[in-house]
Amino acid sequence: MNNGEIQIQFPQPGNWQEFTLTAIYQDKGGYRPPARYTQDEIPADQAPAMAAVVAALVGLAEPWQACQVWARLCVTMNYDTANDHREYVFAVDLTVEAVNPQGGRRVFTSRDYPAFIITEPAAVEFFKFFTTVNE
Repeated sequence: MNNGEIQIQFPQPGNWQEFTLTAIYQDKGGYRPPARYTQDEIPADQAPAMAAVVAALVGLAEPWQACQVWARLCVTMNYDTANDHREYVFAVDLTVEAVNPQGGRRVFTSRDYPAFIITEPAAVEFFKFFTTVNE
């Protein structure tokens, strides 16, 4: 299991095209300094997975807008209704800090929004891409 974390800050909540992604993970010698990326530094092949994260954030109830997101790798039960089949799969679990126009702040989790658990393989690979030592 990967015990890394990705933090995404949106300086203008609701503007999903501008963000800073910070990857925090452990290398062989311990925790390495965080690696930071802007929206322009995300590899093109990783863009669809970032879009899946944004799609989950858009589901926040009005008037809340995400300003910061923490993403962690987890294991969850996936149920295929068509084949009546259950299996454990890796997923990306989001915790979201949001603001409203009155200046209020609130933290939302997958308990509030089940869509904050993203099971698409591209999202899991996105997480691993930024939180795995590539030596």
